[in-house]
Amino acid sequence: MSAPARFDRGHTDDLMSFLAASPSPYHAVANTAERLEKAGFRQVAETDAWDGTSGGRYVLRGGAIVAWYVPDGAAPHTPFHIVGAHTDSPNLRVKPQPDSGAHGWRQVAVEIYGGPLLNSWLDRDLGLAGRLTLRDGSTVLVDVDRPLLRVPQLAIHLDRTVTSDGLKLDKQRHLQPVWGLGDDPREGDLIAFLEAEAGLTPGSVAGWDLMTSPVEQAAYLGRDQELVAGPRMDNLLSVHAGAAALAAAAASGATLDHIPVLAAFDHEENGSQSDTGADGPLLGTVLERSVFARGGSFEDRARAFAGSVCLSSDTGHAVHPNYAERHDPTHHPRVNRGPILKVNVNNRYATDGSGRAVFAAACEKAGVPLQTFVSNNSMPCGTTIGPITAARHGIRTVDIGVAILSMHSARELCGADDPFLLANALTAFLES
Repeated sequence: MSAPARFDRGHTDDLMSFLAASPSPYHAVANTAERLEKAGFRQVAETDAWDGTSGGRYVLRGGAIVAWYVPDGAAPHTPFHIVGAHTDSPNLRVKPQPDSGAHGWRQVAVEIYGGPLLNSWLDRDLGLAGRLTLRDGSTVLVDVDRPLLRVPQLAIHLDRTVTSDGLKLDKQRHLQPVWGLGDDPREGDLIAFLEAEAGLTPGSVAGWDLMTSPVEQAAYLGRDQELVAGPRMDNLLSVHAGAAALAAAAASGATLDHIPVLAAFDHEENGSQSDTGADGPLLGTVLERSVFARGGSFEDRARAFAGSVCLSSDTGHAVHPNYAERHDPTHHPRVNRGPILKVNVNNRYATDGSGRAVFAAACEKAGVPLQTFVSNNSMPCGTTIGPITAARHGIRTVDIGVAILSMHSARELCGADDPFLLANALTAFLES
């Protein structure tokens, strides 16, 4: 297939702004909610009674958001078209006792979250972001988006074996960042520092969910700027595209025989087993309550779920020019050639033949090229929220995404046209 025509980069520019404003899952859902508010959606609380009137709604829970648009005349058994994604990315997260240090250095005690490429976090200027929980139970988002932390690599003069044996990192000893000088670790007092950054009263913070984030912003790369390098593309690229597609579907004025949904979960990178993860009850509860709010019964719920379909959108692997032998020899997804359909017969991905037909039809309607990814038989295959969604809710699910390089690095690489192509395909799916 020939390369698609170049597109206006407005969508990709907006993605780069979204990445910069979303250094944590909590920021990502707040920014997604703000965008949906501007599109006419309104927040509903899980503790309130819901009505069945038409319009856009969304629910926030920690680092997850579920949003949906009920078209005029939707019946209780109307099925759902769902775009699924996740808001979390591998990184270094602050421990419960954050202040540490040794030999005159102040350090922050961190734990490894997910499966990051550890070397990519070395010698990189890092900020700190996340959620502070106050003593009254309320939460405040904090984002120190300037150089604050750094994980310094050992000089080659002190480890000559690194050139012959490769870099070997101990997760406990070698990845604790420095952020100042001092002989007493308590002098660091990270939480007091963050209280001041957030304009809070000293001693008001009772808990925290904090993580490091690279402060270098996303940027176009290459002679013709056909590439984009940036943080957290896995998987905020899909969250951003899904939100844009949902807003477009709600504003299209098209007659819909289904309910468009965006479900962006937390904790995909460590198994999805949480109240905000895909293996939790959040999505099923929201969909069921939508059915019941429109006067539906359990029979209507069963009919709606049986007719529903979910596109699990997550990044995948583009063929790597330096490691092409690690890819299946007949499946070489390339950047800027459109989204990928992800297939694994052992159900690490949820795609089957009927699911392929669903996504192929959406891409055809959008005029978007389609590629296929399958793992080399000799390599283990990753997984997504796709199989979890299919198994937990009995909803037909298709795994798709955008092909990138450097997945799970602190800074990933994608084609500059592919985010726009994905958003168009998702829009066609939600409007079809």
